Amino acid sequence: MPDSKLEKSLNVGHRKRLRDRFLKAGASALSDYEILEMVLFMAQPRGDMKPTAKKLLRKFGSYAGVISADAKELEKVAGVGVVAVAALKTVRDAALRLSQDELIGRPVLSSWQALLDYCRQAMGHEKKEQFRIFFLNRKNLLIADEVQQIGTVDHTPVYPREVVSRALELGATAIIMAHNHPSGDASPSKGDIAVTKQVQEASSKLGIMLHDHVIVSRNGTSSFKSMGLL
Repeated sequence: MPDSKLEKSLNVGHRKRLRDRFLKAGASALSDYEILEMVLFMAQPRGDMKPTAKKLLRKFGSYAGVISADAKELEKVAGVGVVAVAALKTVRDAALRLSQDELIGRPVLSSWQALLDYCRQAMGHEKKEQFRIFFLNRKNLLIADEVQQIGTVDHTPVYPREVVSRALELGATAIIMAHNHPSGDASPSKGDIAVTKQVQEASSKLGIMLHDHVIVSRNGTSSFKSMGLL
């Protein structure tokens, strides 16, 4: 058998074996690079995706780091084109939608871990700071999840008046703030503490409760309430 036909046959066999393992035992039976191979199969109908998957993991550090990476950075990896980037981003956004659907219309305070998990998925690997607000009704059900501001690698401008105004527009009676630290350190800065107090003061005057302010990083989360800062 010519080398090209042998290689094609081996690749087809590898893909089938990997797919069968996934369908039989689920994702837990596959390593991170094998899951990435499965995603890349959707973008590339032929060829060995294992080297590309391993290169992605080396560059971005983890499965979550790969699917959360900037599209332009992904395309710098040999073997990753626009179609592969689209496949990786589709997987990430599908996971985010699933996590968000599990929160909408549910009591957020009794689904706290789900909220933290969602925050880490949505913001933990972002390269720029994002300021996000979760708006709740009188029963503490989530009615909206919005990114209010996107800043730089270490700063996001937060305007208490805008936060309160948006809460009033949505008819929210409580809010939870969240933002990420691209540095990986989820500890609050003096600026974080100051702006949290400003939002708390502005919102309380209009009967809107600030339940918590969560800081998210790729390494974990921290809660102002848990730290006694609220």
